[in-house]
Amino acid sequence: MTAAGSRTARLLLAVYIVVLAGIAFWPTPVDRDAGWLLQQVTAAVPWLTYPRIEFGANVLLFVPAGWCATRGWPRWHPFVVPAALAVSVGIELAQGLLLIERTSSVLDVVANTSGATLGWLLALPGIRRRSARGRTAARAR
Repeated sequence: MTAAGSRTARLLLAVYIVVLAGIAFWPTPVDRDAGWLLQQVTAAVPWLTYPRIEFGANVLLFVPAGWCATRGWPRWHPFVVPAALAVSVGIELAQGLLLIERTSSVLDVVANTSGATLGWLLALPGIRRRSARGRTAARAR
């Protein structure tokens, strides 16, 4: 990944953080108005229960975090998943302590961290190629 690519990933991460904060710290559950749609989906696909939809949504929510952080700061990639875990724990603590209508859940932490891990794994090949090119160029000198 080029320096411009890293800057783009960092910019995307900044936008993502703003959106995530809006979702995470919204005073009421963000899916409250989607109840009718969720009921139709779960009625049509009985194995796709609300807890499974919620878990999957939380996984998907954190994939961009893992990808953007890994691509934005490739040297720091070993810390992406632990940082995502810490952020997720912080979000859940804040929801549990400060937001009356929101609930905190260990399963949300697991899902969020899983999503960040998936994003991290998807980003790794790109940063490893860059590292390999850098080593090849250094040997050629």
